[in-house]
Amino acid sequence: MLIKQLTVFLENESGRLAEVTRVLGNAGINISALSIADTTEYGILRLIVNDPDGAAAILKKDGFSVGTTEVIGITIDDTPGSLSRVLDILEMNNISIEYMYAFTGSSWAGMANVVIKVEDLKKAVDILMNSGINIMPPDEAYRT
Repeated sequence: MLIKQLTVFLENESGRLAEVTRVLGNAGINISALSIADTTEYGILRLIVNDPDGAAAILKKDGFSVGTTEVIGITIDDTPGSLSRVLDILEMNNISIEYMYAFTGSSWAGMANVVIKVEDLKKAVDILMNSGINIMPPDEAYRT
């Protein structure tokens, strides 16, 4: 039930993000979601793609520093307060969020997709599932 996410470290210079997307596009890799955070020297690009292992190999071959990380994908109602409910459940169970981002593309209308990284993934998944939160299966996240 965990999703494999790519993490790419990029020098903070013009064209590096475009180069990653070009390499992936030329290889037929589809990006479902992405998040980028930067500092003055580098950026951290996080990606959900349709073929994480293939994408990691392609990017490494092209000289990028890339790793994979497991994250939780959830699908929630796209209504006010839905995300707050999830965050309250995690907080009540002393689960701290390392980072989080959202994306579209769910096959269910009126739903929002959220990627969450926490330290204890198994504990968080169990708690969320027992609380009625929809955990996104990997094939849904990787769908092209």
